[in-house]
Amino acid sequence: MSYAFYNTLHIVGIMLVFMSLGATVLHAANGGTREHNPSRKLVAALHGIGLLVIVVAGFGMLAKNGGMNAGLPGYIHPKLLIWLLLGAAPVLIARKPGLAKAMWLIIPLLGATAAFFGINHS
Repeated sequence: MSYAFYNTLHIVGIMLVFMSLGATVLHAANGGTREHNPSRKLVAALHGIGLLVIVVAGFGMLAKNGGMNAGLPGYIHPKLLIWLLLGAAPVLIARKPGLAKAMWLIIPLLGATAAFFGINHS
């Protein structure tokens, strides 16, 4: 598969993750709980699928560029940490709904940081 295909998949995964995090944060910010969220399973599934697609497509792009010949490049480590944090975000939001409003700022900043490392890695 081509680099462009992996790049497109990577972006689709990012959209799924941020869409599901936005839904989770909005629900919590409006006083909703896990038990009173009829779309919780769908949102959680899309979040997990998005994270999986991001990782698989990201490593596909690395392989296409020959970036894994001598191990993982240094910029991948902070990106993996950021995606790990974004993967844990729904649990934090569910357990601490008071943080939901702060997450409106934290989540995009994490995404922007991951984008910075991905774009400026050379």
